[in-house]
Amino acid sequence: MKLTYLSAALLLASPFIQANGLDLNLSKTMPAIEKFYLDLHQSPELSYHEQETGKKIADKLAQLGFKVTSNVGGFGVVGIYKNGDGPTVMIRTDTDGLPIIEQTGKSYASKVKVIDEHGAKVGVMHGCGHDIHMSSFIGTAEQLIAHKAQWKGTLMMVAQPAEEVGGGAKAMLSEGLFSKYAKPDHIIALHVSASVPAGKISMKNEYTMASVDSVDITIKGKGGHGAYPHTTIDPVVIAARTVLALQTITSRELSPLEPSVITVGSIHGGSKHNVISDEVKLQLTLRSYNPNIRSAQIAAIKRITAGIAQSAGLNELNYPVVYVHEDESIPSTYNNPAQTDIVRNSITSAIGDTNVLETQAVMAGEDFGLYGRTDENIPITLFWLGGVNQAQYADSIKTGEVLPSLHSSKFAPDYKVAIPTGIKAMSNAAVALFNK
Repeated sequence: MKLTYLSAALLLASPFIQANGLDLNLSKTMPAIEKFYLDLHQSPELSYHEQETGKKIADKLAQLGFKVTSNVGGFGVVGIYKNGDGPTVMIRTDTDGLPIIEQTGKSYASKVKVIDEHGAKVGVMHGCGHDIHMSSFIGTAEQLIAHKAQWKGTLMMVAQPAEEVGGGAKAMLSEGLFSKYAKPDHIIALHVSASVPAGKISMKNEYTMASVDSVDITIKGKGGHGAYPHTTIDPVVIAARTVLALQTITSRELSPLEPSVITVGSIHGGSKHNVISDEVKLQLTLRSYNPNIRSAQIAAIKRITAGIAQSAGLNELNYPVVYVHEDESIPSTYNNPAQTDIVRNSITSAIGDTNVLETQAVMAGEDFGLYGRTDENIPITLFWLGGVNQAQYADSIKTGEVLPSLHSSKFAPDYKVAIPTGIKAMSNAAVALFNK
C-alpha cells in the first residue's frame, strides 16, 4: 500500500497526542484488553469454525450490558445497546484466522494445528490481524458504555465470521442482520495495516478496497500420444495461449484509467511426459473497483476462451467452461465521502493530525463492502490501523527491507501501540457519528 507522508519525522510522531477527543483513561483498561488479545492470538479458529471465538466476544458484550445474539450467519455475534433516541451506529469486526503456521518467534505465537476440510494438518494463525480488530472492538465497546453520557442512540456491535473466504457478511445479511436486530444509519470498521506505523491511522474517501472474484476455467481438448500431436487437440497449448491472451483484457480492452487485475494463480493439466491430456484447469483471481469493469472482465474472459478454443478446432460443445464463484464474490469497498470526512475529523481531533494519513486504494478485498451494497444503501467507512513497530518501520525506510505483509507467517503487529490507537480512533468516530 502506497501512502502519502508529510515527512519521516511526522511518521514517527507520538500516537497519543489528543486535542478534543474522549478522555478514555486507557491505562486502567488496557491490561485486560491486552490479555484478551493474547488469548485470541493463541487460539485462532479457521473460517466457519469460530465457535469459541464467538463465545468469547458474546461473553464480553453481555458483561457490558448488551443484548447479545450468537450464531448469526454461522458463529457471528450481534450486540445491541440502546441508549436513548438517536441514530444507530454499527461497528464491525471479523473473527476468523488463516491456515498458516506462525513463524514470528514471539513467546505468545499460535501453536494451533487442525485438520482442514481436505484432511490436511494445517497451522492456524491470525495472520491478517483479526485479533487486533476484535481487541479494539471490545475496547471500543467498553469505552462507549463508559462514556454513554456523551452520545445517544443505538450501538450495534457485529462480530462477523468467515471474512477470509468472503462468506461471513453474506451469511449475516441473509439471516436478516438489518431487519431482525437493527437498521444502522452508519457502519464503520478498521483493518490493521502491515505498511503503516503503529500509532497511525490512514484512510481515503470513495473506493478503498477492490472487488474480488474467483474464476475457474476448464479447457478441453482431444488427448493422445505425445509422439503424435497431429492426432490430438492439445489443451496445454490452448491453455498457454489463453493465459497470454487474458493479459490483453486489462492492457488493451479496458480503460487505463480504470484499475483492473486478472491473475492466473493456478494451472494444472496432464499426467505424464508423453501423454497429451484431455483438459487443463486454470484458477484466476479478478480485482477491480468499478462494477462495470468487473462485468467487462468476465465477459471478455468468456469471449476470449471460446475464440481460442474455436481457432484450435474444437466444436462449441467442447469450448472452455468458465465458472465464476458467485458465492465467494465480494464487491469493492466504497467509503462514503461525507461519513468518512466525519470519521477522519473525529480521529484527527483524538490522536493529532500528524497521525492521520491519506492512503491510496488497494487491490486487496474485504467483504465489509457488502454492508454498503444492500437495498438500505447505508454509508460505510473502513480505515486502516497502523500495525508496524515504529522502530522496525524506520529501519525499513532506511534499509529498503520489505516488511512482512498481511497473511505472512511472520506478521507480528505492535499490539501494545496498535490496539489503544484503534480504540481511540473507533470510539471517537462512533461518538462523532452519534452526535453529527
